[in-house]
Amino acid sequence: MSPAALTPTAPGPALETGIHDRISAAVERWEAGILGLSHAIHADPELSGEEFRAAKRVRALLRTAGFGFDSVQPVLPASFSARFGSGDVVVALCVEYDALPAIGHACGHNVNAASAVGAALALAAVADELGITVKVLGTPAEETTGGKVDLIEEGFFADVSLAMMAHAGPEDVTGGSSLAMCMWDVLYEGRPAHAAAAPEEGVNALDALVVAQTAVALARQQLPPGSIVSLIVTEGGSAVNVIPERARASVEMRSPSLATLRLIGERVRRCLEAGAIASGATLKVTPTGNEYAELRQDGFLSEAYREAMGARGRDVAFNSKPVASTDMGNVSQLVPSIHPLLGYDVGGAAHHTAEFAAYGSSASADRAVLDGAFGLAAAAAAAARDPRQRARLLGGSIH
Repeated sequence: MSPAALTPTAPGPALETGIHDRISAAVERWEAGILGLSHAIHADPELSGEEFRAAKRVRALLRTAGFGFDSVQPVLPASFSARFGSGDVVVALCVEYDALPAIGHACGHNVNAASAVGAALALAAVADELGITVKVLGTPAEETTGGKVDLIEEGFFADVSLAMMAHAGPEDVTGGSSLAMCMWDVLYEGRPAHAAAAPEEGVNALDALVVAQTAVALARQQLPPGSIVSLIVTEGGSAVNVIPERARASVEMRSPSLATLRLIGERVRRCLEAGAIASGATLKVTPTGNEYAELRQDGFLSEAYREAMGARGRDVAFNSKPVASTDMGNVSQLVPSIHPLLGYDVGGAAHHTAEFAAYGSSASADRAVLDGAFGLAAAAAAAARDPRQRARLLGGSIH
């Protein structure tokens, strides 16, 4: 299935008002359940990979709506795979629901989850008419290890024709990209010694890390444009009069594409090796979670989403600028996908702050959840009803 997008200015025929009305009626019918889900997840934040109560709440709402659950379920315990309908076009709604340590839903994932579930409920109401199967995937650990990548590797996207979700934000935007990303745990091990009596007998693991950190800082000038390397020291010794036996760091790398991410990874690894060579310490580099690919938003789906949100009174901007990183990028490399920002009033607060989290159950956020559910469902319906797009989604010719 080709992930290639059509131009964002050519969404194809507009949806008939009747389909809009039926999708809107379904969102309205499930409004209490959709907003109740958003509020419950917001009030009960769970960390990445531990979103058991959130997943249970989503499953319960889907079960009430008549969704069935696949006989084979994902390995991740906070994930699931559910579906409704039997059409040949399979629309995947990705439900992410992890929070951040200490500050709760400071990235608005309760809004993400509820809008995706709302879209699934709305599409279920018109699934037979559209000839689609609605597939809902619980995708934990977006903030850390990348649950969507695990689901890809387990085959849960193998039958998917298109994938979608919306992400909480301060404004409505579609078309945006994201940065490819990976994280490493870095461990240097040396030999302890008394720092005053016999320092020459030690191998200073912290020296290795200082050399590496300096090398990384100098290498930044030669990195591909748009690339970012962040490094923090997480362990650097236990006592000032003891040569540090161990030193540990976390390294995060981001770049406009997986290709350039791997280039900077090679450069950073050489910097880390330089620290080991200079100090005599040993080096161990362990990837933390999955690599995140850059996000490719589908042109047709993006424009169909903009059109649908306009029907709800929302002006959705188009902006291709990369924003942060997401494991939805990996999904978008496989199938046509959208991941628009879903805007609501956050009082000027930035993502990943306690101030942002405070707005997640506001009236403005609630409206965004319902509008986003409508917009996602309408975009999927537009693709399913357009013969050229349907052929594209099913792997046929669009000419």
